[in-house]
Amino acid sequence: MKREKFSIISHLKFILPSLLGIFLFMVPVYDSKEEAWTIPVAIMANRLKDLLADQLSFIMMLIITITALATLVAKVAKPALLNRYPFFQSLFLVSPIWVVARVLGMIFAIMTYYQIGPEAITSDATGNLLLGDLLHTLFAIFLFAGLFLPLLLNYGLLELFGVLLTRIMRPLFTLPGRSSIDSLASWLGDGTIGVLLTSKQYEEGYYTKREAAVIGTTFSVVSITFCLVVIDQVGLSRLFVPFYLTVALAGFVAALIMPRIPPLSRKKDTYVTEEPAKTDEEIPSHHNAFTFGYQQAVARGSKESSVSKFFKDGGKNILDMWMGVAPIVMALGTIALVIAESTPFFTWLGYPFIPLLELMQIPYAAEASETILVGFADMFLPAIIGASIESEMTRFIIASLSVTQLIYMSEVGGLLLASKVPVSLKELFIIFLERTLITLPVITLVAHIIF
Repeated sequence: MKREKFSIISHLKFILPSLLGIFLFMVPVYDSKEEAWTIPVAIMANRLKDLLADQLSFIMMLIITITALATLVAKVAKPALLNRYPFFQSLFLVSPIWVVARVLGMIFAIMTYYQIGPEAITSDATGNLLLGDLLHTLFAIFLFAGLFLPLLLNYGLLELFGVLLTRIMRPLFTLPGRSSIDSLASWLGDGTIGVLLTSKQYEEGYYTKREAAVIGTTFSVVSITFCLVVIDQVGLSRLFVPFYLTVALAGFVAALIMPRIPPLSRKKDTYVTEEPAKTDEEIPSHHNAFTFGYQQAVARGSKESSVSKFFKDGGKNILDMWMGVAPIVMALGTIALVIAESTPFFTWLGYPFIPLLELMQIPYAAEASETILVGFADMFLPAIIGASIESEMTRFIIASLSVTQLIYMSEVGGLLLASKVPVSLKELFIIFLERTLITLPVITLVAHIIF
């Protein structure tokens, strides 16, 4: 097999869109307004969020309401028109449990926006934390990330990284090389971008069920930006560098172990499509890793010829996330936050951890135990609850653990359930517990060294 020859146009079709995608999703730039380092997509999202600040709660309530009503019409009336549009058919013809979740999301959104009904649902700590804050961020992030995501997916970048990194990703994490892009985009940008990438790749037959589940629950890591917010909340901003290195170390250890234990190890290595997409990460003898990866990338990029297709794909991504994800986040997130705020449920769940924390010689073990499982509802809750604990070491451990637990229902957990990634709520909770038990000793060991 000889090396293929491509025209200059074919090379540019790979190089230019891919460089633009790398810049938008992966190059840290300084945001003078926020006085923080972030990525261009996040800057655009923040500017839009500021511009539409007064309207975004209404916009998201409207999107969630339209989604729920369209879903009900699709399920009850089954209009023939839907058959002509497979995208909308898959968007609105969902399983009964998701119909219920979307309707609940609509009810919670309307109650919260108009401040009607129990305060337990509409308060700033529950429904309004989601509708008035998190969903603002998701609206803006999904708009720009969804629109520009084809730059990472469709022009050959995944093919190049798939070949270059497969010798690292396979033995360490049992994953294809292209999954490195998902984790990198999450790390520098936002965990939601990682979930979106993973879901799209799985739907298109590039990942097996096991790979998609592993990537979605292991590599949709929390962004550098959000880590800054968490460590600031517990009053330890000066320790950001050791904090982030601790998070990276604990996350790496979890990524080595999680794919090799149930429930992730029991996922089937089968594809969502009948035939897997052809992704050749084996390097022929007449190529090295770079030349073969580059050839695969140019071949992929040269197939993209239409600007309208780019915007059509981007538009579908946006609608898929706005209408597929926002109602689920509103429904599940509100329920989880109401339980966390109004009941001692998470305090009770924390009791079994007190002896473990005392064994690890963590100060204020009883107080710290209350934060351990509350992170399943929302990642920011442990930092809020733990901020009042006097011990700096304990606050450092709480902040680090809340980030490495990764699965929280108000965002990443809700997104995974709403996406096509094959994980259930029960599995997510088990994965959350496993990540807690794996990363806590690593974090505690580092904390004892630092303090």
